[in-house]
Amino acid sequence: MRAAVLALASALAAGPAGAECRLALVLALDISASVDAAEDRLQRQGLAHVLTLPEVEAAFLAFPGRPVALSAFEWSGRYQQHLMLGWHMIEGAEDLRAAAAAIAASERERNDMATALGYALGFAAVHFRDAPACDEKKIDVSGDGRNNDGFPPSSAYRAFDFHGVTVNGLAIAGSDLELGEYYRRELIRGTGAFVIVAEDFEDFARAMRLKLLRELEGPVMGGLGAAR
Repeated sequence: MRAAVLALASALAAGPAGAECRLALVLALDISASVDAAEDRLQRQGLAHVLTLPEVEAAFLAFPGRPVALSAFEWSGRYQQHLMLGWHMIEGAEDLRAAAAAIAASERERNDMATALGYALGFAAVHFRDAPACDEKKIDVSGDGRNNDGFPPSSAYRAFDFHGVTVNGLAIAGSDLELGEYYRRELIRGTGAFVIVAEDFEDFARAMRLKLLRELEGPVMGGLGAAR
């Protein structure tokens, strides 16, 4: 029985024939007008730092020969989405360090736009067209506010192709103590989707570390472990 379980786990980790990687993960950072310059630095530098943590590196590289394709963009208004990192295959520690350096060196495009969450999701869905073939697709959306410009997330899910895509959320609560619940109700989508709440921007790196570790977990097989 144990041999059969191990064989199944190995097959799931290997993924379908033709897939180039196990996970295509796109990170979306909120730079709307509610995010000041100091808070933007906390997000950008915090994310770069988290990507270099030993436990996060180990999670990215947990399945030799089955890398993760990583990308990141900033978002705010309807047409204000800008890539911070194009699709970057993480096959070794040096790839992860290069991705972290690119994010740390990136500069904010705008600081005066609204919060167009639906448009950010649409951008991410289209961005997956350029991604390598992977077993899974996940969007990691962080933000400090609710949609207040353009169509809502529900409209994005109807208008764009989200087949096989999981959307998770990192809600930076600040003064909006119900933002986490809003993300759970309006944003997340797909099997196993979840929300991590950061108390404020100072708490962003801690929350992002937890979120990435959970998103980078290997395939979950029913009956082999309890859900968290």
